[in-house]
Amino acid sequence: MGHGRPPASPGQLRRLVDELAEAGLDLGGGQPWHELVVTELDYARRPKIHERRIPSYGAFVAPTVSSWAWEEATDLTIERRPIGDRPTDAARRFADGVSSWLIRHVDGRDEWAVFDRPAGSERDLVVLAEALGAVVVQRHPAGLVRVVGDFGVYRWDNMTWHHEPRVSTWMEAVTRGAGAGTPERDLFETLLEFAVHDLGARNIGATLIYKSDPTLRASIEQRLPTPPPLKITRPADLAPLRHVLAQIDGAALFDEHGTLVEIGVRLVPSVEAEADVEGFRGMRHTSARRYSFDDPHAVVIVVSEEGPVTVLKGGQKLGASASLPDTPDDGEADIVVGADRQPAPTG
Repeated sequence: MGHGRPPASPGQLRRLVDELAEAGLDLGGGQPWHELVVTELDYARRPKIHERRIPSYGAFVAPTVSSWAWEEATDLTIERRPIGDRPTDAARRFADGVSSWLIRHVDGRDEWAVFDRPAGSERDLVVLAEALGAVVVQRHPAGLVRVVGDFGVYRWDNMTWHHEPRVSTWMEAVTRGAGAGTPERDLFETLLEFAVHDLGARNIGATLIYKSDPTLRASIEQRLPTPPPLKITRPADLAPLRHVLAQIDGAALFDEHGTLVEIGVRLVPSVEAEADVEGFRGMRHTSARRYSFDDPHAVVIVVSEEGPVTVLKGGQKLGASASLPDTPDDGEADIVVGADRQPAPTG
């Protein structure tokens, strides 16, 4: 049987606003869409349960971009449908937050959006928020609640809110070390987005090293067979890449075009790096920092299992997506990106 959820009380909504304010997101009523976002977040966090099933959910709040531009920006076929005189609570039941969404407008003329394919990953939400000029609220089928907008991504893990700023807000600081040139910048931004929204969002720890020096063969130890040539710039290749990184330790090498050429590589610090570069958090961050010391032209992207992403160069931190907890992360999973691959020694 279904279990109806009573409407949130004013006190419950105020507490939600206060929680988000403490995490850095102001939804206190300064904008006309704030109340809608708070209402949708409350619904996402306290879903109605039917026969012990907790439904997913998704809504776009107050889109500002003309609907004719949505499909080109998202590469989706999007069908908009009016909800008519149906109450909002009834209309929400049809919005799964993956292929179907409720669109909330400040003027009350709400509607549905139906996609031709699923688009419910965190990376998808970032693209959708920008393409529609909207705030996106989602309860993912896995249970994670997110709110996404020009403020970045806020994730609710049933205990706390975690904030990931937009990659573009800290790209400038880290790309000073990545070198100039539009193709290189685009590739590096793709790596950061993959690190934040594909790996960090799923608590997959990893290290991405961009532009490694192929002559530093003593700094790596190969351990696994050659992988298929997956490309970081090809959307269809991201799922298998993410999947393999969740299962292995060690480094994965990409060439200058972003093509995967090797996985399972252990980073081996030089004697000088071990002596001169202090440990940083856990094993993953320390090995990445020491590698960046040994290969000063490389830019190293480290994904913590807790989610935050750190960028290192020359043994120093260039920037981070969010503050890291003091506890070390567990396990190892490293990626080396931008390496000019040479024939690997056999045996």
